[in-house]
Amino acid sequence: MAAKVKIKPLADRIVIEPSDDEVSQTAGGIYIPDTAKEKPQTGTVVAAGPGRVTDEGKTIALTVKVGDSVVYSKYAGTEYSEGGTEYLVVRESDILATI
Repeated sequence: MAAKVKIKPLADRIVIEPSDDEVSQTAGGIYIPDTAKEKPQTGTVVAAGPGRVTDEGKTIALTVKVGDSVVYSKYAGTEYSEGGTEYLVVRESDILATI
């Protein structure tokens, strides 16, 4: 279930709550510290803007909606924190796929 956020993205921007990958031990039994873990590339859409506006002034709706699970580019977006929860604000073009 998507969380409620106060931020309202503009144009083709989307707010994603990254998923938590709790794996802290490898299959061989080695523990991985938080500083060495890779950032997740999957998350849930919690807010979406109205869509991209063309040069003619028409709005093209987004293909993802609130509640969708998505895969996004590794270094995409801007981090944003609200109420102790980390979010990521990305453009629709940074989203690679829905899960």
